[in-house]
Amino acid sequence: MVIIPARVRKPKDKAKVETAVKIAEMWILAALRNHTFFNLDELNRAVAEKLVELNDRKFKKMDGTRRSLFETIDKPAMKPLPLQAYEYAEWKKPAVNIDYHITVDDHHYSVPYQLFKERVDVRLTATTVEVLFKNNRVASHARSYEKWQYTTLPEHMPKSHQKYLEWTPSRIIAWAGKNGPHTEALVSRIIASRRHPEQGFRSCLGVMRLAKHYSDERLEAACARALSLNACSYKHVKSILEKGLDKQPLLPAFDAVKPVLHYNIRGKEYYQKQAVAHA
Repeated sequence: MVIIPARVRKPKDKAKVETAVKIAEMWILAALRNHTFFNLDELNRAVAEKLVELNDRKFKKMDGTRRSLFETIDKPAMKPLPLQAYEYAEWKKPAVNIDYHITVDDHHYSVPYQLFKERVDVRLTATTVEVLFKNNRVASHARSYEKWQYTTLPEHMPKSHQKYLEWTPSRIIAWAGKNGPHTEALVSRIIASRRHPEQGFRSCLGVMRLAKHYSDERLEAACARALSLNACSYKHVKSILEKGLDKQPLLPAFDAVKPVLHYNIRGKEYYQKQAVAHA
């Protein structure tokens, strides 16, 4: 079948439908209007009986009945229903990033690394994510709703990451080291926190790109603050720079602060002695 919506303010577009509704009301609803039903099943049985009578009623201006037309015209043209129910899907067209992942609805999915820089078609359903390139399916994942996490298949990873545009963890760390020791330490921390080092490439490169908008000195200071807060991510470094927190002096580490000595501060030993005395 095909659904053809009626045009706005064009009642003639649906004249046959409105007539069919009128006939059903006249021969079914009107015929049962004086009956009293005590449950829904009883009402449905009565409507079903009237529906059979309506479908077997002969036409006035043509031969046959509604049932005969269905049996001779509609039914022979019908095809079996699909084995699986229709599943709603969305289509997206993301680009493959340097870490051979695509981002769909704030989640990263892996694809074959050879597709770096290519645009792929993604069919997104409630349960699956299918990736197609030139009408061929190249990857399939169970859909994940975890924000900014990674779903990676080992077969999508290159055998030698040196062939993978020569981007390796050591190269990225060395590149970050040119900006300063804190930048290098932050990038190392990001890469080490990932299950696969390549999953941290995007965040690391994002940190390095911040030097285009801010000075190398500010980026280094922002990385130092991020390390002190244990907030090692691109988003945190960017937020520090945007808010100018990198220009503020760093607070001393908690361990470096000497304990305050005062007679009002008794310490845990005092309360342990009090507990023993009362016992």
